[in-house]
Amino acid sequence: MDLRYPIGHFTYEENITQDTIENWIKQIENLPTELTQAIKELDKNQLDMPYRPGGWTVRQVVHHIADSHMNSYIRFKLALTENNPTIKPYMEEKWADLPDSELPVDVSLAILESLHRRWVTLLRSMKPSDFEKTFHHPESGSNKLGVTIGLYAWHGRHHTAHITSLRNRLGW
Repeated sequence: MDLRYPIGHFTYEENITQDTIENWIKQIENLPTELTQAIKELDKNQLDMPYRPGGWTVRQVVHHIADSHMNSYIRFKLALTENNPTIKPYMEEKWADLPDSELPVDVSLAILESLHRRWVTLLRSMKPSDFEKTFHHPESGSNKLGVTIGLYAWHGRHHTAHITSLRNRLGW
């Protein structure tokens, strides 16, 4: 197994159906519970262990998911209210080294629980034409919201798998 990509890279079918989008929304909805389960009963030493050599610690992964998904939620709101807005990228590697990444993971789990409740409400309110709306990322170009839902559904599962695969490898 590739420790960096335990569930593989994000891929999607060219023709994204409403069923696919609803499945992705359900994955986003379920992430806070699945992530909470993935870190259940881990002690401080386990939370501060990298999920792979040279990788982030479990604690940093949890805080990164909150950082990333907050950014995504704002990108959705911008794209739904503006015409192809240019979003601001962030340096996730540097964010992972800021002092708040040392906080207890419960802080980011609480953020994710509330954030995903709002995000899923927003996603389920979108009309089919809204999934075609875009935002512009300075590095990756134009991004459709329909595809971005899938990317973030994958993103949550990807990082949760970092934690669960570490637990499985070490017998936790």
